[in-house]
Amino acid sequence: MSEFLAHSITIMPALLSALLKTLQLAVISAVLGIPLGLMASLGRISKSRILGLIASGYVTLFRGTPLMLQVLFFWGVFSQLEGFTAALIAFTLNSGAYTAEIMRAAIQSIDKGQMEAARSLGMSYGQAMRRVILPQTYRRLLPPLVNELAALTKDTSLAMVVGVVELMKQSQQFVARTANVAGTYVWAALFYLVMVVALTALANRLEKKLEARG
Repeated sequence: MSEFLAHSITIMPALLSALLKTLQLAVISAVLGIPLGLMASLGRISKSRILGLIASGYVTLFRGTPLMLQVLFFWGVFSQLEGFTAALIAFTLNSGAYTAEIMRAAIQSIDKGQMEAARSLGMSYGQAMRRVILPQTYRRLLPPLVNELAALTKDTSLAMVVGVVELMKQSQQFVARTANVAGTYVWAALFYLVMVVALTALANRLEKKLEARG
């Protein structure tokens, strides 16, 4: 036990610093992925065949290929990019693709009569979407978007393949240096678990509150 405590004290500052890098990757990617996902979702449901094909192709590509492959692709093709930037681009595009499907489902869940009523009042399609449809979707959007952030938080561990010293990479380096597998990975697992459980609990709480407001 004393050995575990001593090891924990030694590695904790670096692990906390790496944890911040993990959170930075997850939050920035999720925030940037929201407008990207909104544009893709609107493209998928638009009457424009070209926009629909582009949006569907984007969503299918980034949902249908491994995230690790996407990270390695951007890092390899754009060799001038730092690992963090390459990972951030991949995570953002991937998050945007999943967010697009969340938003598309939320928009399509709104009664079609709402759009027809807005159009009958003289609003254009864009005005009706912006003023009537989208404001009603937030209750359906918030819980799954928080769950997407939770999933993205775990996925940031893939940034280690391009040299980003986030939580998983930092843990691996300590294991290689000290050979203390259990004493290192237990903390990494705990940090990931706390983040994901907290975000999942937040999503569940938001869902219950929004349902109560009816």
